[in-house]
Amino acid sequence: MFYQCPKCKKTWQYPIEKCPECFLNLERLKSNGKIKVIGISKVNIPSLFHPKVPYFVLVLEDEMGNKWVQKSIKEYKIGEEFKTESNLDKNAVAIWRLKYDILEGIEKVVEFLGGLKIDSKTKILILPTLISPKHPFLAENTSPQFLEKTIQYLIQKGAKSENIKVAAQSFDDTPIEASAQKSQLLQVCQNFKILPLDLSKDNFVKKAPHHFVKETRKQKRVNKGKNIPLNKESLLQSGGGFEISEEIFNSNLVINLPILKIGQASASKNILKFLKKENYLGLKYLSSDKEIFESLNKALPNYLTVAEGNAVQRSDGFTTFLGLILASFNPLNLDRVFTEIAMIKDLPESLKGVKIENIPVTGRQIEELKYDLEKY
Repeated sequence: MFYQCPKCKKTWQYPIEKCPECFLNLERLKSNGKIKVIGISKVNIPSLFHPKVPYFVLVLEDEMGNKWVQKSIKEYKIGEEFKTESNLDKNAVAIWRLKYDILEGIEKVVEFLGGLKIDSKTKILILPTLISPKHPFLAENTSPQFLEKTIQYLIQKGAKSENIKVAAQSFDDTPIEASAQKSQLLQVCQNFKILPLDLSKDNFVKKAPHHFVKETRKQKRVNKGKNIPLNKESLLQSGGGFEISEEIFNSNLVINLPILKIGQASASKNILKFLKKENYLGLKYLSSDKEIFESLNKALPNYLTVAEGNAVQRSDGFTTFLGLILASFNPLNLDRVFTEIAMIKDLPESLKGVKIENIPVTGRQIEELKYDLEKY
């Protein structure tokens, strides 16, 4: 993404907002044409941020003459076209490196997954990570900048702010209002005139995956006349197993907007906030978060996860800069790709069965982005 002054036509690769000579707001220049390789350097010496070698540093040029550098694991030749293909597989994970513009990152990862169809009537529900009343720099909650750019992207695509809802709820004794205010997410909603939604005060409906409802009915018929209780799995996934916020079923587009953290399956864990608090706490006696998520996910309509991996909280509570954005229609795959990029050896329990080699990746490649977050 480049930024140009509409008057003097000077161009920058970073968003300085106003031209220092004309004092006019810069216009975003998005390259939609061919990008070609005009320079190549091969690197064989590893460093902290680039442990995987060899890799290539490419000098790229678009049809407007703008030039920039980009790391690549794949080797190119000078004059060759550089392009990234979209992947419409619902299990694919799109990755992009953030430089200065979060909005560009959101545009890229959504585009790599095939894009979204949005108009003025589309009802949109956004679920950010909101779990404690802490300042944004601690990377505990979705950052206000990430929520702001997500809403800006949706409006840019044709959505109306009155049809957008930002939802959250507290699973502990901390009032959700305190977390929303301290995290500055409430201020973002107010700036866009969006009414934040406390899911705990919403209506909940009982839902279950169709095939499990079928299996449960079959088991009931087999056990008819016998005093045999349903097993844990059947109890978890029976028609009365889940109480899910009605808002998710009333929306045309649901966006899971987590912030990624070391040692957690943040994207998939955030989805549990669609459950009624008492229902979730009750299910915890029967099952792990992994079992609850896998079963709940089958009862939900399709949703998109756009995960913030810019400033990442480590397991010791400190934050480190990774500068990434990831997106997928499969949050478990997204979590697994993130752990691979961050070189996490001790995977969360819910991710141990997810094979990284089976996950389609588009945008940037995992090997280009690996960095041991816990070590450095």
